[in-house]
Amino acid sequence: MTTIRTVAIIGAGQMGVGIAHAVALGGYSVTLYDVNPDRLPVAQGEIAANLARQVGRQRITQADADAALGRIAVITSLADAGAADLVIEVAVEDEAVKKQVYADLIPHLGKDALLASNTSSISITRLASATDRPDRFIGLHFMKPAPVMGLVEIVRGIATSAETYDAAVAFAESLGKTVTNAEDFPAFIVNRILVPMMNEAIFTLYEGVGDVASIDKALKLGANHPMGPLELADFMGLDVVLAIMNVLYDGLADSKYRPCPLLVKYVEAGWLGRKSGRGFYDYSGDVPVPTR
Repeated sequence: MTTIRTVAIIGAGQMGVGIAHAVALGGYSVTLYDVNPDRLPVAQGEIAANLARQVGRQRITQADADAALGRIAVITSLADAGAADLVIEVAVEDEAVKKQVYADLIPHLGKDALLASNTSSISITRLASATDRPDRFIGLHFMKPAPVMGLVEIVRGIATSAETYDAAVAFAESLGKTVTNAEDFPAFIVNRILVPMMNEAIFTLYEGVGDVASIDKALKLGANHPMGPLELADFMGLDVVLAIMNVLYDGLADSKYRPCPLLVKYVEAGWLGRKSGRGFYDYSGDVPVPTR
């Protein structure tokens, strides 16, 4: 079985930062790359702050935090990711962007390196076909926030080898995660179920059945959900929710996966949720305020 000691994370957005944090805390040497070099020092600061928060909550020791931070190095060239045993692509949920990352990355990879995508919805088989190693390509879908959430979805493409699968499972479990196996269908398991629920909540808002506060309160208290569906959509990013709904709609050709027009409008407006400061809630103050 492939031995993984070094891991390169391609993409230093919220998910990339979380995965780098979790992997470094698991004892691996991590290199973190982003197409925007200015993002890298910000990402380092976010990881340091998140580790400090875990220390404050007594989930890890200060020594653990210091050691994890010391294992993370930022890189400004994809060539510097080439020596990693495992590369995890965490680019935006756009198939063309991901395939371009692979095209730029593959010339630098060792022949035995494993390549994984953290895609939350796109076909692993199709992504793997754009690489030189479909047998060594797999889906490793971490949940957000990656340092906290206990699940990793493992998604095999049609060409993924048994050795690659075994190595991916062992890697995820070494981080203290529980794995679940998902077949390579649009949005896999978690988002196949979760994101249409969010889309239905947006339709409920769009049709005037309830306002933002009422819908979220109803699901939190009526279904014992820790977050309301609109609050959760804002947390995930409304652009991500829309991208997943489009993958489901295009891939399964079923009208029940049609994205709500209100979701489309919010994304067109740049109202993407927490990361943009406004979505179904306004995050400009100390306490989020419903916008509808």
